Amino acid sequence: MIKKKKIIFIVNPKSGTQGKKNIIKIIKERIDKKTIDYVIVETKHAGHAVDLAKEAADNGADVVVAIGGDGTVNEIARSLIHTNTTLGIIPCGSGNGLARHLGIPMEIKGAVDIINDGETVCIDYGKINSRLFFCTCGVGFDAFVSLKFADSKKRGLLTYLENTLHESLTYVPETYEIENEEGTIKYKAFLIACANASQYGNNAYIAPQASLTDGLMDITIMEPFTVLDVPSLSFQLFNKTIDQNSRIKTMKSKKIKIHRSSVGVIHFDGDPVIEDKDLEVEIIPQGLNVIVGKKSKDEPSVNVIQQMLEYFNELTPIEKEAFNIKYSRLFNLNKQLLRRLSKK
Repeated sequence: MIKKKKIIFIVNPKSGTQGKKNIIKIIKERIDKKTIDYVIVETKHAGHAVDLAKEAADNGADVVVAIGGDGTVNEIARSLIHTNTTLGIIPCGSGNGLARHLGIPMEIKGAVDIINDGETVCIDYGKINSRLFFCTCGVGFDAFVSLKFADSKKRGLLTYLENTLHESLTYVPETYEIENEEGTIKYKAFLIACANASQYGNNAYIAPQASLTDGLMDITIMEPFTVLDVPSLSFQLFNKTIDQNSRIKTMKSKKIKIHRSSVGVIHFDGDPVIEDKDLEVEIIPQGLNVIVGKKSKDEPSVNVIQQMLEYFNELTPIEKEAFNIKYSRLFNLNKQLLRRLSKK
């Protein structure tokens, strides 16, 4: 008799943009009951997933599956590092950066099928001061927007784009010192991203050459830019070529130190937090077992339009009526941003 796998599904009912009742229904319909024994549990409060995942690992679960966004994945993954329990992901967040890098389908049925028969690899993870990350962390504009996005009542790509455009109107780049094995270099930067995986989410590739298994992080430094740079930066971010832009500086390292003038916001896997002015970022090799999918050769690298359509289809009739108003506001914000940049 084949020993069945013991799998715990942990659902964050408040994360992401998709209804969890339908996801649970799909799990029950598609999970391979001949080879898998499973239970589904819901988180009750912030940080609850950390405790549930630790308990599952301590009790010998073979797999713990995160059902939620990058924040939920982070909470569960940090309890599974250096254990024999494997992380699985059913992505239903706003960005799903780690899941996308791992080749896990964004469509729920496909993600469940990966849980049934996907392969397992051991990946690296990162640490910024005492906080763990598995996808990206950073300082600068992306961290600043993450802080604003965390307070938004409405989730989804469109909300993130709206916050990004709005905050771009007033954001002032800072000056940082980056210290690595070769010395210390000072940069005035719009953002500094330290990447274990290649993207933020939504197929926005901030570090297109990043690998989850090379024992190194890819550091992307985006220098201040002008209106002339906006089209190329935007295109290259979603076309896996942003590292070729003249406004971008890149390096690879196992460990760096970032010095800034004052205490401020950072993000780790999209979650913002206030941290000290001095930051230590490092990669810990081969620390987490994860279930991975198979990337299709025909899979497009840019799916922003698809994401916006999914967002629109999930709106209520009243929200759909307001869509044109919101779209107009985004367009006006973009025009304001271009005018502001053109004056610099």
